Amino acid sequence: MTITERPEPSTTAGERESLEGWLDYHRATLALKCEGLDDAQLRKAALAPSELTLLGLVRHLAEVERWWFAMVLEGLELPDLYSTAEDRDGDFHVTEEHTFADAEATWQAEIDRAREIAAKHGLDDLAVRRSRLGEEFNLRWIYTHMIEEYARHNGHADLLREQIDGVTGE
Repeated sequence: MTITERPEPSTTAGERESLEGWLDYHRATLALKCEGLDDAQLRKAALAPSELTLLGLVRHLAEVERWWFAMVLEGLELPDLYSTAEDRDGDFHVTEEHTFADAEATWQAEIDRAREIAAKHGLDDLAVRRSRLGEEFNLRWIYTHMIEEYARHNGHADLLREQIDGVTGE
């Protein structure tokens, strides 16, 4: 079993290092919540009536990494990883064929791409894409949003993991 290292964010860092540190902390937290479980457990919707699963969260966050860094910030035209026009929530809809190994590899690849793209930009740099309302996003906002996105879903992951095997904690 792999033990995921979770880097503690610096308590004295500058703004960018703090934002990157907290985002990496939350990325590692999701990995920890999945650690030690098999595919069947990771596909288990343990909080009825919700269909939410740990595997679905990993797939969703791979989509989110791709969207905000590659597609919004950088302006790349890429297909969704799991969602389709027929199933906008395809990232959350897992089946017996879906494995954690595949989802984790995709998620880690999107994290790597996100880091490469972000490294080319300053916090005040504006994204290529705008919101539906025409609002602009800078990298600072994207980092803050990503931290919020992971923190919210890590709360879901806490509850799922506890229901699956009783494991609690950070």
